[in-house]
Amino acid sequence: MNTATATKTLTQTWQALCHRADLVPFSGVAAWVETAEGPAQVALFYLPGKDPELYALDHHDPMAGANVNARGIVGDLKGEPVVASPLYKHHYRLADGQCLENPGLRLRTWAVSFKGDEVGIQA
Repeated sequence: MNTATATKTLTQTWQALCHRADLVPFSGVAAWVETAEGPAQVALFYLPGKDPELYALDHHDPMAGANVNARGIVGDLKGEPVVASPLYKHHYRLADGQCLENPGLRLRTWAVSFKGDEVGIQA
């Protein structure tokens, strides 16, 4: 698994996170990002050829109490891209972090995009 660390900031801003070569197509990688609340573990998902191609959400699975979401299985449920947590198989929509099995659960999401070959995240 690849990891990357962004530089520390005090306000929400665009940060360089990693490069396209650090990502695994149709899979997730974990990264550290500095937020105004402190460091956070983020799960980045790269879906080449899709619109959008990049998603960033919490690496922490609240049901399992562990940082595992980047290792989840990326798929599609009813036309929506999702990740299935590797421990309890709960499905989280990549677009908004909503858990499909438990409406009371939602993962944090971040805006993320390519700037050339660099991945930028707003945190």
